Amino acid sequence: MALVSSMDAKTQLKTRLPSRHATEGAERAPHRAFYYAMGLTSEQIHQPFVGVATCWNEAAPCNIALMRQAQAVKQGVAAGGATAREFCTITVTDSIAMGHGGMKASLPSREVIADSVELTVRGHAYDALIGVAGCDKSQPGMMMAMCRLNVPSIYIYGGSILPGTFKGKPVTIQDVYEAVGKHSIGAMSDADLETLGQNACPSAGACGAQFTANTMATVSEAIGLALPYSAGAPAPYEIRDKFCMRAGEMIMDLIVRKIRPRDIVTRKALENAAAVVSATGGSTNAALHLPAIANECGIKFDLFDVAEVLKRTPYIADLKPSGRYVAKDMFEAGGVPLLMKTLLDHGYLHGECLTVTGRTVAENLKSVSWNADQDVIRPAGKPILPTGGVIGLKGNLAPEGAIVKVAGMERLQFSGPARCFDGEEACFEAVKNKKYREGDVLVIRYEGPKGGPGMREMLATTAALYGQGMGGKVALITDGRFSGATRGFCVGHIGPEAAVGGPIELLRDGDIITLDGAKGTLDVKLTAGELEQRRKEWKPRGDEFTSGYLWKYAQQVGSARYGGVTHPGAAVEKACYADT
Repeated sequence: MALVSSMDAKTQLKTRLPSRHATEGAERAPHRAFYYAMGLTSEQIHQPFVGVATCWNEAAPCNIALMRQAQAVKQGVAAGGATAREFCTITVTDSIAMGHGGMKASLPSREVIADSVELTVRGHAYDALIGVAGCDKSQPGMMMAMCRLNVPSIYIYGGSILPGTFKGKPVTIQDVYEAVGKHSIGAMSDADLETLGQNACPSAGACGAQFTANTMATVSEAIGLALPYSAGAPAPYEIRDKFCMRAGEMIMDLIVRKIRPRDIVTRKALENAAAVVSATGGSTNAALHLPAIANECGIKFDLFDVAEVLKRTPYIADLKPSGRYVAKDMFEAGGVPLLMKTLLDHGYLHGECLTVTGRTVAENLKSVSWNADQDVIRPAGKPILPTGGVIGLKGNLAPEGAIVKVAGMERLQFSGPARCFDGEEACFEAVKNKKYREGDVLVIRYEGPKGGPGMREMLATTAALYGQGMGGKVALITDGRFSGATRGFCVGHIGPEAAVGGPIELLRDGDIITLDGAKGTLDVKLTAGELEQRRKEWKPRGDEFTSGYLWKYAQQVGSARYGGVTHPGAAVEKACYADT
């Protein structure tokens, strides 16, 4: 009788779920035939359908372990009484795309991931979504899709890589990039550079320090879309499969209770996410991805809103690239919950926000006690720095804002003459050949969302500068982006971008640029009249790409201030997929 009762309950549940359109009634006999062809039973066909989306591929270690984890998710879905349907989407991995034209595909891949997950779920009428991702753009892309579809969803991070060892010291991929700069000035041999590269990445997983991947993984817990502790465990750890299994089991509860991403991702949840970015000295890319996730929920939360949270939240986690530790260390010290607990206790988090556990943030953290035997995370009352590791800037050079990462920096002001480059390659050549001067402000423009197109990261250039010992002796500003591994005076996301005639396009060599992280300003020593005269002389450049996806992206993409999104979002939505 219990089985019949259970089946009756599932049948009743199915009548209000999207998958009924693909499986129920006599007219759907042809559809069911395809499911029978794949070995499903009648019972499985008439259960809720859960899409299990991964970004598995062989492009990089970030993604190579995701297929294994998907199998654990599917076991959990089955144990919970639903039917899992696995599918893959793309990723573009920044560490492979970095420093050449391939990086133009990186940020656009976020949109393709969100779009392709949306289309797969819509096309096959799935009722819920569990997304497994492991890299910089795949994580926000997956979370964007969850919020756009608004079906019950759980996010799972694929896990970080283990730290490598070189000459007895722990190293990460950041050390390899900076070694290129050392090599360029003769401070590292060919053999050492190659040996470092062979030993920096000893396992599967995303880059191990608090670069963009681990920043967005931390965000997934803080925003409430991921299970507590799941964002911290390294990819090789067997406990990852337990998190995956548990997520699969729990999805049915969210379906039954109709707990959806937009119930979870509220403005306060977005503020919680920004707070953990600040507390961990996380990547500036979060200021691009959080507004994009907000857009999918119909919430206005732009770069300045992110910056406001960063300004009021202390930096407390001693993580690379600015500190001493990597993601594995924070997980073993107590994970994201330990970080969130001290932030909550000191008033920096909204404890009332709902999460995928069905409980609030405060309820999830109730049993977390402080670990005094670790020094990875400081108490929020005794921070490393009193304000966030990332700061928003505004001024006559950035009317739509800009962002700079100051975690680990002793000096927050810089002023110097502009050295202008149209595109990263020209600047990288100048840096590689040391054709710049101490005190210069290197300007890389036409790398914005539209002008790039694709808003490339500049890690190759910034790491080379740091490797040459010039990280604090020059500044670099751009309408493009920086990697989470970037450090030094590096300002990104300058808007409006050069391609639409923003002030960065109007700069000339020798113009005096001043940035002040303490005041949050970025200015060029020119009058409004001088800028206006130069604007009258400006003519738009022709598009580099006249067909293909990058052309399409350039036509659609908006300002970095609002996340570089390509559609209006839930604010203008007439019908939500989850209600079909």
